[in-house]
Amino acid sequence: MGTDLNISKTHQWLSNSDQPTIISGPCSAESREQMLRTGLDLAKDKRINILRAGIWKPRTRPDIFEGVGEQGLEWLKELKDITGLKTCVEVATPEHIDMALNWGVDILWIGARTTVNPFSVQILADALKGTDSAVMIKNPLNPDLKLWIGAFERMNNAGITKLAGIHRGFHAYDNKPYRNLPMWEIPIELKRILPNLPVICDPSHISGKRELLHSVSQKALDLSFDGLMIESHYNPDIALTDAKQQLTPKALAEMLDKLVIRDEFGTEDFEQILTVLRHEIDDMDHELFNILSRRNEKTQLIGKYKKENNITVLQLERLRLMMKDRINYGEELGMDKTFINKLLMLVHKESIRIQTNIMQDK
Repeated sequence: MGTDLNISKTHQWLSNSDQPTIISGPCSAESREQMLRTGLDLAKDKRINILRAGIWKPRTRPDIFEGVGEQGLEWLKELKDITGLKTCVEVATPEHIDMALNWGVDILWIGARTTVNPFSVQILADALKGTDSAVMIKNPLNPDLKLWIGAFERMNNAGITKLAGIHRGFHAYDNKPYRNLPMWEIPIELKRILPNLPVICDPSHISGKRELLHSVSQKALDLSFDGLMIESHYNPDIALTDAKQQLTPKALAEMLDKLVIRDEFGTEDFEQILTVLRHEIDDMDHELFNILSRRNEKTQLIGKYKKENNITVLQLERLRLMMKDRINYGEELGMDKTFINKLLMLVHKESIRIQTNIMQDK
C-alpha cells in the first residue's frame, strides 16, 4: 500500500525545537482554577511545547462528565496569552471547529472515536476546507492502518497540509497490562508509508496508569517518534476523567528528566560498522526468503499428494506436533516464544492457502 500526500515538510507549526515535541495538559478542562494551576506549572518547564485540554469529551454513557464546552476554550486562551504556548483541543463536529478557531486554538486533533468513522472525518474535512489549520489525527480504536491513512487523505483533499499522527494504542479484548495495546508495528508502518508525517505518541491512553508512562514514553522515543502527548493535572486524584493516567506537572518534569533522547545517526565510524552489519542482515534476509520459497514448493507437492489421495488440508495433530517441536527448538536457540509462535502461524497460514488453492483447482 502506498499513498502520495501533500504534507508540510516544515514542522514548525508543531515545534520550533529539534527535540521531541511535548504536549501536555489535563484530560479535561474542569475549571478556570484547575486550568491555570496546571497550565502555569507546565509552562515553567521549557520542554513543554503545547498545552492541551479536553473541551468536549466523547463518553460512552450520557450520564458521565462530557466536558465544560466553549467556556474551557476561554480558559485555554487565557493560558495561551499568559504563557505564549501553543494550544490544541479535540474536535468532533463543525461547531467544535468554529468555536476552537474563534478562540485562537492553534492545533486541532481528531479523536480515535471519530477517526473510526469516515463519514465523520469527511464532515470535519469539509468544515476545514479553505482554512490553514493544523490537524493531528489519532489512530482509530481498531488496528486498521488503511482507515487511519484514509483520514489523512480526506484532510489532505480538503487542502490541509499541516498534519500529524497521534498513536494512542488500539482496543483489544485483552489489553493487559495496557489500557490500549501499543501495537508499535502499525505506527511504524504509517511512518514508512508517509515519511514526512510527524507522529506523536500518547503514552497516557496506551498506559492507562501512571506507573507505565515512563516505559511507554521511552519506547516511543527509542522508536524515533516525534514527540509525546502526556496528560497532566495539578491534582490527578480529583480529576473528573482518566485520573489514574495523569501526572502532576512536577511528576511529569521528573519523568522527562529520566527519559533518554538518543541520536538518530552516529559518527562516521559508527555508521560504517552499522552498514556492514546491515549488509549481513540483508544477505540473511535473502537467504531466508529463498528457504521460504523452497518450503512453499514442498507445500505444493504435499497439497497435490493430499488431493490425489482425497485427504483433508488441515491435520490438527500434525500442526500441534509441528508447533511444539519448532517452539522448543527456537527456545533452545534463545529465541522469544511469542515471536516463534507468531512466525509459525504466519507460515502455516500460507501453507493452508497454498494447499486450499490446489484442492479447489479443478
